[in-house]
Amino acid sequence: MCVTAVESRPAGMLGADQSPAHRPFGARVKAFVALTKPRIIELLLITTVPVMFLAQQGVPDLTLVLLTCLGGYMSAGGANALNMYIDRDIDALMDRTSQRPLVTGMVSPRECLAFGITLAVASTLLFGLTVNWLSAWLALGALLFYVVVYTMILKRRTSQNIVWGGIAGCLPVLIGWSSVTNSMSWAPVILFLVMFFWTPPHYWPLSMKVREDYARVGVPMLPVVASNKVVAQQIVLYSWVMVGVSLLLQPLGYTGWFYTSVALLAGGFWLWEAHGLQNRAKAEVTGAKLKEMRLFHWSITYVSLLFVAVAVDPFLR
Repeated sequence: MCVTAVESRPAGMLGADQSPAHRPFGARVKAFVALTKPRIIELLLITTVPVMFLAQQGVPDLTLVLLTCLGGYMSAGGANALNMYIDRDIDALMDRTSQRPLVTGMVSPRECLAFGITLAVASTLLFGLTVNWLSAWLALGALLFYVVVYTMILKRRTSQNIVWGGIAGCLPVLIGWSSVTNSMSWAPVILFLVMFFWTPPHYWPLSMKVREDYARVGVPMLPVVASNKVVAQQIVLYSWVMVGVSLLLQPLGYTGWFYTSVALLAGGFWLWEAHGLQNRAKAEVTGAKLKEMRLFHWSITYVSLLFVAVAVDPFLR
C-alpha cells in the first residue's frame, strides 16, 4: 500500500541449519502479522471508517463497520504479504526493510506466498458474502493493482511509480462508501482524489531520507533520479492540488463548516511545511538540516485529522 512507516534494523538472519518451522510459535505468529504491515493498515482503516459515517450521515451499522474493517485488513494484509514475496531480493539489501520476516528467515517464501493468496481469496469472499460484491471487487482491485501494477510493473521501472501505484491506497475510501450504500457518489471520488494527490508528497520525503537504500537496489524513486530542489517543487505542486481538492466537499453539499475548518487549518499547515522544505532545498541544505521527515510525519497527522473531520461533520450539520 501507498501509506508508509519507518522500520528499524533486524536482529539478524536465521541460522542456515534452522528452518522457519522450528522457530518459537510466538515469534512465528508475530512474523506472519508483520507480513501484513499492520501499522500501514491502521492508516488505511482511518480513511475507510470515517467515509462510512459520511455515507450514512450518522453512525453506520457497527457489525458492517467491523466486517468492512476485517475484510479491509485481510485484503491489504494479503497485498502486503505478496509485495514482500516479490520484493524479498531488494528488501535484503535495504537497511529500512532488512528486518522483514522473509529477510530474517522467520517465514519462508513459499509460506509467504500461500499466506498472501489465502488472505486475498478469503477477504474477497468475506466482503462479497457479508458486505456486498461492489466492495469485494473494489478490494480485490486494490490488491491486484498494488501487487501487479505497482510492485511488479512500476516500482523498478519509473520514478512516477508511487504516483500511479498509490491508486491502490486510495481505493479504501471508495470501499468505505460502497460498503454502506452499495453505490458510488462524488463524495468518495473527491476523497479518493485527495488521497491520490496526498500520496506522492507523503512518500517522497521518506524517499529523500532513505534515497541511498533505493539507489543501492536500483529502484528509481524520484529522489534517486532528481535533485532535492526538483523533488520539493513536485511536493509543493501536489500539495496545493491536494488541499484544493479537499475543499470541494463543502460547495457540493457533502460537508459543513466543521470539516471545511479542519481542511483549511490542516491544509494550511501542510502547505507551510511543504514550502519550508522547498526553501531549504533551494538553499541546497542537506543532511539532518533538510528536515524532510517533518513533512512525512505531518502527512500522517494531516490525513488522520481530515478523515476524523469527515466522520464528525455529519453530527454538526
